Amino acid sequence: MSTAAPSPARTSTAIAGFENSFAAALAPLTTPWRGADVPDPTLLVVNHHLAEALGLDSADLCTDDGVAVLSGAASPADAVPVATAYAGHQFGGYAPLLGDGRALLIGELSDAEGRRWDLQLKGSGPTPFSRGGDGFAVVGPMLREYLVSEAMHALGIPTTRSLSVVATGRNVYRDGAEPGAVLARVAASHLRVGTFELAARHSDLLVPLADYAIARHYPALAELPASGPDNRYLAFLGAVVERQAALVAQWMLVGFVHGVMNTDNTTISGETIDYGPCAFLDAYDEDAVFSSIDHGGRYRLGNQPSALKWNLARFAETLLSLLSPVPDDAITAATSALTRFDESYDRHFRAGMAAKLGLTDPAVDRTLIDELLTLMQDHRADWTGTFRALAEELRGDPAPLDEVLARDVSAPWLARWRAALSGRGVPAGQIADEMDRVNPVYIPRNHLLEAALRAATAGDLAPFERLLDAVTHPFDRRTEWSDLAGPAPASFSAGFQTFCGT
Repeated sequence: MSTAAPSPARTSTAIAGFENSFAAALAPLTTPWRGADVPDPTLLVVNHHLAEALGLDSADLCTDDGVAVLSGAASPADAVPVATAYAGHQFGGYAPLLGDGRALLIGELSDAEGRRWDLQLKGSGPTPFSRGGDGFAVVGPMLREYLVSEAMHALGIPTTRSLSVVATGRNVYRDGAEPGAVLARVAASHLRVGTFELAARHSDLLVPLADYAIARHYPALAELPASGPDNRYLAFLGAVVERQAALVAQWMLVGFVHGVMNTDNTTISGETIDYGPCAFLDAYDEDAVFSSIDHGGRYRLGNQPSALKWNLARFAETLLSLLSPVPDDAITAATSALTRFDESYDRHFRAGMAAKLGLTDPAVDRTLIDELLTLMQDHRADWTGTFRALAEELRGDPAPLDEVLARDVSAPWLARWRAALSGRGVPAGQIADEMDRVNPVYIPRNHLLEAALRAATAGDLAPFERLLDAVTHPFDRRTEWSDLAGPAPASFSAGFQTFCGT
C-alpha cells in the first residue's frame, strides 16, 4: 500500500511516548504520511481529563508546539504517522479500497494501566486514499464528533473519544467556504471489519492481522491453538460478535442512530466510531432516519441490530480460511458464531430495559417492554424524557409523564408495570433513584447541538461548552440546565437531517 510520502513535517517534543506497533506489524496496510501545513492553528477545545488519562500534560498540548501536533502541522519526534488502508461495504456495496482519506494515525500511547490507545488526526489533509477528496474537515462536524463521542462516553457506551479540536485558519469548501478544523481522536484501535476485508484478499496479511487484533483486544484468546475445533480465530469471531451485540443494544437503549453503519465503521474493539450523520431520538420512532445519504433507511433505528449482524457476517467471511481447512466446516463454525448474535443482543437489550424500568430481573416479561415501545411509537413519546418521567411517577408526580403520554392511554400499561415492580419489595422512591442512575436527563438534543455548532462556527464557543458540560454529566439534573432537557419543537424535527461532513 505504500507510496511516496511528502517531505517530513517539522517535529515536536510537546507530545511524546509514542509506539507504532500496528505500522510495525502490518506495514503493507499503512502508508507513511504527514499532515498538511496549517495556516493559523487555534485550539478550540482540549479534553484535559483524557489528556491526563493518557499521561499527557495539558499545558504542553496548549503550547504552540502542542497545537502544531494536534493540527497535523508537526509530528512528535518519536512517532511515524501513517494513513491506514482498508476496504468496506458501504450501504451494502463493496468498495475494495477505502482507507484514511482525511486522517493520520500518529501512533499509540499507553495509559497508566498499560492499555494502548491510538491517537489519530481527522481532517489533517489529503492522503493517497483521499479518492478525489480534499482531505480536510470543518469546524462544525469536528466539534459534533467531539461532543457526541464524549456524551457517549459519559453514558457508559464504548466509544472512540476526542482529545482536541484545532481550527486551522484554512477555508474548506463544501456548500460554501467554511472554517477548517482537525479533530484528535483517541481509540482502543482503528481496526475495522473493513481492515479484515482488505487483508482477506492478501493471504500473507490475514494471520498477522488477526493475531495482532487478538493480542491487542482479546489477549486471553492468544493462548488458544491456531487450528482445530476450538481455535483462537473462532473464539475471536465469537468475542467480536458478543461485543458488537452489546454495543448496538446500548445504542438502542439511549435512542442513538449511528447513520452510517458501514463495515469500515464497525470496529474490532467494539467501540462506536464515526459520528458524521448520527443523531439522538426525540420522539420514539423505529423508522427514524436522519442521515441525508441513507435514502432507503438501511440504517434506520429499528434496523440497527440487523445491519450490525450483516456486517459481522462479512467479518466472518474474512476469517473462513482460518476457522478450518475444510470449507464446509468453516462455514458451519462461522454460522454457529453468528447465530449467537440475536440471543446476545436480546439479552443485553432486555437487561438494559429492565434497569431503565426499575426492574432488576433481566428476564423481565418482554411483553411489558414491547407494549411500552408500541405506546411510545404510536404516540410519539419522547424517548429520553419518558423514562425520567416514569421515575417521577413513582415519586408521586404524574405531570411529567402526562406531558409525554396521555393518562388514558398509559394507565393500563402503568398498572402492569407497577405490579411487576411490587414484586421487588423495594420502596418506590428507591426504585426511582435507581432508574435515574441509568436514564439520562441530558443527551445531545439535535436542535441544541445544531445551534451550538452554528454559534461555534461563527466564533462563539459558549453554547457548545455549556452543552458539552451538560451531556458529560447526563444523569445530574441541574436547574441551570433546564432548557437543555426537552425535545426539539416539531417544526425543527420534521425536516432535520445530518450530514457526513466531507
